[in-house]
Amino acid sequence: MRALGVAAVWTLDRLTKAWAVRWLMPRAFVSVLPFFRLTYVENTGAAFGIGFSRNRFFTFLSAGLLAGLYYLQRSWPRSNRWLQAGVVLVAGGALGNLYDRLAYGYVVDFLDFRVWPVFNVADSCVTVGACCLAWGLRREEKRAAERAD
Repeated sequence: MRALGVAAVWTLDRLTKAWAVRWLMPRAFVSVLPFFRLTYVENTGAAFGIGFSRNRFFTFLSAGLLAGLYYLQRSWPRSNRWLQAGVVLVAGGALGNLYDRLAYGYVVDFLDFRVWPVFNVADSCVTVGACCLAWGLRREEKRAAERAD
């Protein structure tokens, strides 16, 4: 189930980025709403433009974090849906951006709310997934504390 979820997140990310490359890149940006537009960006750094032109570093960092996540999640209870959802979202999103870094040398971003740096589906999944992981780990801490009492 988790592998299927990771594949679904990765596929959604790839499809949206392929659309952005084919349709949006020639246009640069398209206004959708006063506060939102689709803007084609080739990002060689991390979120918020941190580490601009450090693609190789972020490639290795992503691979290492994915390996660490795989190792850690093996000990997490499958009954904790927050942890399971978090693993799927973070892994799928990280793989999507890692694919871009390896295939293109940059990550394709295109969602632009004008007051926030431009991002993509993978970034959204990693962010939401990290929140799910934090919530799930907190729940596990509470359960462990209750058992200890």
